[in-house]
Amino acid sequence: MSRIGKQPILIPPKVKVNVNGRKVLVEGPKGKLDLELNRRTSVKVEGDKVVVSRDGDDAEAKAMHGLSRALLNNMVRGVSEGFVKRLGIQGVGFKAAVQGKTVNLSLGYSHPVLYPIPDQIKVTVLEKMSLAGVETTPLTIEGPDKHLVGKVASEIRAFYPPEPYKGKGVRYEGEKVVRKEGKTVQ
Repeated sequence: MSRIGKQPILIPPKVKVNVNGRKVLVEGPKGKLDLELNRRTSVKVEGDKVVVSRDGDDAEAKAMHGLSRALLNNMVRGVSEGFVKRLGIQGVGFKAAVQGKTVNLSLGYSHPVLYPIPDQIKVTVLEKMSLAGVETTPLTIEGPDKHLVGKVASEIRAFYPPEPYKGKGVRYEGEKVVRKEGKTVQ
């Protein structure tokens, strides 16, 4: 058996899990999520636990067993606690603002970059702060869907990834940027 797949998922008190055939619905205080199960796996709710099982012992069934269990566990954690990604924007004149359901980014281009915020995702921009003598604008992305939170963070980072010479750009919190030495005048 899959070491991940055989572990039951504990359901927190305020979370409801419903199984309708191949579709699993998870509802909690942070939102609602649904998942269409792979054909090689099945799910049962037993009291305050969710148990994932598979049909067969071939490689595909084993892989889908662990994957389905991990996805369901992320859904249960997401609707109860939520997931958070933090970004930092560094650079002179680089800033961000949330306007309704869009994030307005000024990243040194001749035009503002507008990013539409998907449903169930909350983006907040804090005031500029100084970390190690460098001005940073913190950006927080929150939501119940782990995949969607990571996708939004990576798409915002992709507008201006950190560059190695001056270090300006959009970076993940705690990301180390290897700096390069510029040209020297002789």
